Amino acid sequence: MSPEKNMESDFTWTEVAEPLELLSVPGLSVRLQAGGKLMQLEASGILKGAFGPILKKINERLREEKPALIEEQRIIPSAWLPPIPSPAFKRLLLAEIQFAIGKSLPETVSIELTRQNSARLSLEERKAELDIATLKRVLDEALDLGAMILTFTENDPLLRAEVFELLDYVDKKRAIVNCSTWGTDFSKTTAKRLKQAGLHALMVGIYSTDPKKHDAIRNSNGAYKNAISAIKTALEAGLTVAMTTHISSSNIGELRELYALAKALGVHEFSVWEAMPKTGKEHLFSEKDREVILKLYREVNSCPEGPRLFANSYFEGQMLGAMEGRRWLHVTAEGFIKPGPYPPFSFGNVRENSLKEGWQKIRAAPYFQRQNFRPPMQDPSFLELVDRIPEGAKLPYAFEKISRL
Repeated sequence: MSPEKNMESDFTWTEVAEPLELLSVPGLSVRLQAGGKLMQLEASGILKGAFGPILKKINERLREEKPALIEEQRIIPSAWLPPIPSPAFKRLLLAEIQFAIGKSLPETVSIELTRQNSARLSLEERKAELDIATLKRVLDEALDLGAMILTFTENDPLLRAEVFELLDYVDKKRAIVNCSTWGTDFSKTTAKRLKQAGLHALMVGIYSTDPKKHDAIRNSNGAYKNAISAIKTALEAGLTVAMTTHISSSNIGELRELYALAKALGVHEFSVWEAMPKTGKEHLFSEKDREVILKLYREVNSCPEGPRLFANSYFEGQMLGAMEGRRWLHVTAEGFIKPGPYPPFSFGNVRENSLKEGWQKIRAAPYFQRQNFRPPMQDPSFLELVDRIPEGAKLPYAFEKISRL
């Protein structure tokens, strides 16, 4: 049998006589029951009630939506989530127990490795990047904080020569590792090395089906061609690939065309992220736009053909609520600690502070202690804080200076 199956195939899980235990801690046991086409998590113990809501949401997704990929002994529900079953997924369940009793931890930590993309940085500019020893410390601290989803993101991390060393360094039993790319200089050798290093998923951004529009957004001639080539090369190497895009009111009309491109390319997932304003005066997205995304989300994921669709409109909306500063932590190429990639505030720098200290500062901020079902940069109350940043100030701006105003 082939190790990978398309969703439209007749693949069924091997029947198991006994449920597979995924997690056993005092007060809670979580088991995986698999048979036929059904995979379901079951819980028992005195903490079952507290853990029940998230368990229900996970089972609804397993029952109602297609996964990104089905393999012989596991399912990859999304490029953004650990496989089921896996040690990293067990850590996700442990994290959800913490959330159930009111304790937040950064399940996802995204790290910028470089400011390089299609344009090369000078040696002087490269000096601003974190050195390899500091990056390894950051990875260790992220895992110790409870992260099980690590992402090398922003610009083109694959242009940082040490990226393969960093991928190798991460303990894959504790976390999955994703990496984004513009497709700059992406080769068969690169794809092979990513596969060998245990990359969970490669994220390739496509912002328009019109090559000229995509190149204009990237400010790089040939960017579209490079991205398409990278997707094809990565798929040929057996990597899990997600085509990603940011949607605003200006390109919402291209959403279905973009999904059709993802389907034609044969990627495993099409990831749609809402565009984020930089100030309270910008209006890039509306509820009407969000409903367009959610409609396609429901349509695509109920259909067996084509790639899965991930949408933060659902994931951070109806399912889990806002991630940044609550389940998500971000580190810039210069080492600034942020709640996520979009808020323009820093809560320390890993050159002087531990990741734990930065996370504690974020969690101490009253705003991040409240539940919210919109990302901070789409929340009027948070944008009021953003608009208090002095004009011309260097970003990211120290949040403590805002809190003192």
